[in-house]
Amino acid sequence: MKNNFRLMILFFLGVIVLNSCKNEDKSPSYHKGEMTILTDESFKGVTEALAEGYMLSYPETKIKVSTKKEDLGFLDLLNDKTRIIVMSRDLSPEEMKTYKERVDHNFLPARFAADAVLFIVPKDSPKNSISMEEITKGMQSDNKEFIFDGTNSSNLNFVAQKLNQQPKSLKFSVIPGSKNIIEELNKYPNKIGVIGLNTFSRPYDKESEQLRSMVKILPVENKGKLYSTDYENLRNMTYPFTRVLYFLTNEGNFNIANGFIRYSCTQLGQMIVQKEGLQPYNLYRREVQMR
Repeated sequence: MKNNFRLMILFFLGVIVLNSCKNEDKSPSYHKGEMTILTDESFKGVTEALAEGYMLSYPETKIKVSTKKEDLGFLDLLNDKTRIIVMSRDLSPEEMKTYKERVDHNFLPARFAADAVLFIVPKDSPKNSISMEEITKGMQSDNKEFIFDGTNSSNLNFVAQKLNQQPKSLKFSVIPGSKNIIEELNKYPNKIGVIGLNTFSRPYDKESEQLRSMVKILPVENKGKLYSTDYENLRNMTYPFTRVLYFLTNEGNFNIANGFIRYSCTQLGQMIVQKEGLQPYNLYRREVQMR
């Protein structure tokens, strides 16, 4: 009788251990599993590069980068349709409150890169710079001289926020896709294209070099000074349309989304950001010992 009882105990313990192992295999982890990142087209390049780096470090992970307009991606995050998004604009107090209520944890943006919104003209354009006053007036003009990649896009949202305006109050033209703006801009000599720096920021990428050769980037004049989008102006955020990219997640535990975020903000991830031609947000000092 005692032997039968012991056998029953051992059997039930075995079942419990087996189920625990099965549950452990199926449980999420930072080093294995699948995930989709939603990003505006403007940040696709750097997001893909970071995803590729993470998958090389953790071969059991599979990360897909999918493009979606910034505002729509944020709604998907709130509705639990995705685990992680890339953002550039600041959330409004109402959006931040909704995020805290829906996601049930504090708003913690994971900043990883300094990008910029650029104003471009055809290569042979006589125009060599643009002022903040021109941008402000032009965005209210019925001529719609500025061309954006669409409504709800990160570029439009950021310019509107910078001008203290609502996107719906601004007047502009649309050519879907930043690359299309670059390629078609010469058809509209009196227009100014508005794109993200990451569209063609990769220093030695052939496609980026080709796109850069087709247009002229206009320095922005602010309070009597001209600011270009070089590393120093991005680092100091003196270029008026510098923006900080950040990840936002609804994941409460340390699973693949938070693992990817940590990777992107560490030295290895920041080196990838720099190779993409953007300014790393987290600067790591390199020390060399001389003997």
